[in-house]
Amino acid sequence: MASNLQLFLRHLAQTSDSPYLLEVEKAEGIYIYAADGKKYIDLVSGVSVSGMGHGNPKILQAVRDQLDLYMHLHVYGELIQKPQVDLAVRLSEILPDTLDCTYFVNSGSEAIEGALKLARRFTGRHRTIAFRNAYHGSTAGALSVQGGEEFKNAYRPLSPGVSFLDFNDFESLDQIDESIACVLLEPIQGEGGIILPENGFLELIRERCNRTGALMIFDEVQTAFGRTGSLFAFEHWNVIPDVLVLAKALGGGMPLGAFIASSEMMKVLSHDPVLGHITTFGGHPVSCAAGLASLEMLLTEDLGREAARKEQIFRNCLVHPMIKELRGMGLYFAVELGDAEKVKKFMKLSIENGIISDSFLFHDTAFRISPPLTISPEQIKEVCAQLKSLLDLIK
Repeated sequence: MASNLQLFLRHLAQTSDSPYLLEVEKAEGIYIYAADGKKYIDLVSGVSVSGMGHGNPKILQAVRDQLDLYMHLHVYGELIQKPQVDLAVRLSEILPDTLDCTYFVNSGSEAIEGALKLARRFTGRHRTIAFRNAYHGSTAGALSVQGGEEFKNAYRPLSPGVSFLDFNDFESLDQIDESIACVLLEPIQGEGGIILPENGFLELIRERCNRTGALMIFDEVQTAFGRTGSLFAFEHWNVIPDVLVLAKALGGGMPLGAFIASSEMMKVLSHDPVLGHITTFGGHPVSCAAGLASLEMLLTEDLGREAARKEQIFRNCLVHPMIKELRGMGLYFAVELGDAEKVKKFMKLSIENGIISDSFLFHDTAFRISPPLTISPEQIKEVCAQLKSLLDLIK
């Protein structure tokens, strides 16, 4: 009889030639348990998805309760479904007044697609400004605004009208003019290696968009919901986007994405033509129930503020001659080693020794730390000791 490993490689499409090939039995808190009984510390959280930890009892109960009522009923937007309404209302309560209307979708890529369509429809323009080393998804439209050429070349031609600037390049921002529909960016670049904006950079983009009528779109798929020490990363700079894109942690471990704007702006998707954007499974009631439970736990336990406190524990404990810089905010770090080969060696050692970390798509000299926000101070100290022991082994 074929093993699960053999069946996995035979029947599931692969995304690389070097997957972890870790067969999972269960996951709980910050730990993932393999079928052979080995325990792994998860320092990735499903790439910032499982902020409340794996197997969170409150989220699981919300899922069970919704399963007893109904699952999918109809395409998005036709029926009033309480989980969607409750989550959308809660989001409007914690966001600025201009971000009061949510369109639920299935993923970050689809949310980016919807946001780009909204910008074109609302402004009547088609040109987009995006940034090099930014990641916004892998669907055709999202790929068109992705800032990594290596991932795009095999799929050209892509959507036209996209200009790319360098993140933190102030002088290039004069390219934001009256022909631009939108400026799309991550307030903190993720796959570029956790790159923070320099003082005044986001503010200047906001000013240019105000002046020219271009929409400012923030992709907070990785940074939202307490990850950086505040509910949303844009709060650190007090720069409010016209459109906010969410996914990953939004669903509390279930698939869910959203783009959020003003009610006035969103109305343009409902006419000329109708169904200006449509999705079958977007805002699935089980996903919305899980997302609301996750959000309420985040708020009740103030885990965003806790992430800022836990950041300091990491900074105090994770000190090693091999580490050139610990770059990031909250529980969203790039551990800079300054050497791609050392990162490869570390990645191999970490999985062999029960630690799940990750590299970056567009920055090969650092590795990622983004554990569940529920990680305890004692667990952080344990993790730091293990990471330093592994770094000691790298020559």
